[in-house]
Amino acid sequence: MKKVSFFPLVLVSLLMNHAYAQSRKTNGETTPMRVGSLFLNLGIGVGAEYKNPTYNTPFGFKASAEYGMWQAGPGVITLGPELGGSFSSERVNGKSYQSSTFIVAGRAAWHYGWEVPGLDTYGGFSAGIGFNHYSFEGYDNSSPLPVIGVFAGASYFISPTFGFNAEFGYDITNFQLGVVFKLE
Repeated sequence: MKKVSFFPLVLVSLLMNHAYAQSRKTNGETTPMRVGSLFLNLGIGVGAEYKNPTYNTPFGFKASAEYGMWQAGPGVITLGPELGGSFSSERVNGKSYQSSTFIVAGRAAWHYGWEVPGLDTYGGFSAGIGFNHYSFEGYDNSSPLPVIGVFAGASYFISPTFGFNAEFGYDITNFQLGVVFKLE
């Protein structure tokens, strides 16, 4: 009779250990973003086109911070701020055209590591306000505008706290390359 009562305890213990190992495998050492993690991304690339249709391959930069808030299935949902700018200048019919847009926004993303050590992939959206200024041969105009973006990207960490990042979409930049730091 003692063998019968001992068997369920061993079985429950083995199942709990297996479940822990599986959750650790999915969100353990191979996934850099976890609940409580803080990432800082810095990147430069092709800026997004805001308000004006006559852009000539704009330059853009973006800085963002993301904090791991909630476990969502095999991934982590993050929230954080982003800021950056998109700048363009060109000559249209011999006349000079310049535009710049500075953006302050919040962003949310879902991160997943694919069980590859150091790899973090993600997708999300942003919303905020942009401050656009453009000039065309003596004509200047400045105006605020609502900004909504969508993005996807990947980071690869070469150490526990530093990696490289690529991101694309319609956000502050259309495509950017940069670095990522894990601060927590």
